[in-house]
Amino acid sequence: MKIIDISVPISSQIPTWPGDPPVIFTTLSSISKGDGSNLTQLTMSLHTGTHIDAPKHFFDHGKTTEQIPFEKLIGEVLVVGIDETVDVITESILRMHSQSDEIKKAKKILFKTKNSKFWHSYPAEFRTDFVGIDASAAAYLAALKPDLIGVDYLSVAPYDETDTPHQIMLEYEIVLLESIDLTEVLPGVYQLVCLPIKVANCEGAPARVILIEYSGS
Repeated sequence: MKIIDISVPISSQIPTWPGDPPVIFTTLSSISKGDGSNLTQLTMSLHTGTHIDAPKHFFDHGKTTEQIPFEKLIGEVLVVGIDETVDVITESILRMHSQSDEIKKAKKILFKTKNSKFWHSYPAEFRTDFVGIDASAAAYLAALKPDLIGVDYLSVAPYDETDTPHQIMLEYEIVLLESIDLTEVLPGVYQLVCLPIKVANCEGAPARVILIEYSGS
């Protein structure tokens, strides 16, 4: 059994969405300064680093993160490899993809794109040229009724088409997993464990996410 951590470490250098607050670590107490313990305050958006979006992110009366069933967050997942020449994931790309039959059957899908390299080549720089899922692909995927869709950058949707793809998929209560790093992951089937922190009544939550690969799978 091999465990692959696809979470992005949270640091003061991690890119954040334009307009979101930066990540700030504040030392509240320090053993080296004579205090009895080390204690740190962390300030950031709930959509910083690896996180999930719940329906409430785009629908005021939508479900919040703690209302999402664990069955949507844990289980078999399909990692789909997207060629590095692709700038946006469209319906036609999904229909013509070599894994198209698997995509139609999968309940959980992660898209591995050229985005994953951004976490290593440009760790502190927000990129607007990341690969996302456009409205046509979002509608196509929503019709398949998966539990979860993930993409390896800050948004599942392209920078210049943020709202509509989110709305389409969240309306179907599809969990959106964002800011994962699939650099060390090959396309194929894995077991997913995605555990968001239990924040009450909110639209998003940071998560620790791993893939489990069993020998012979």
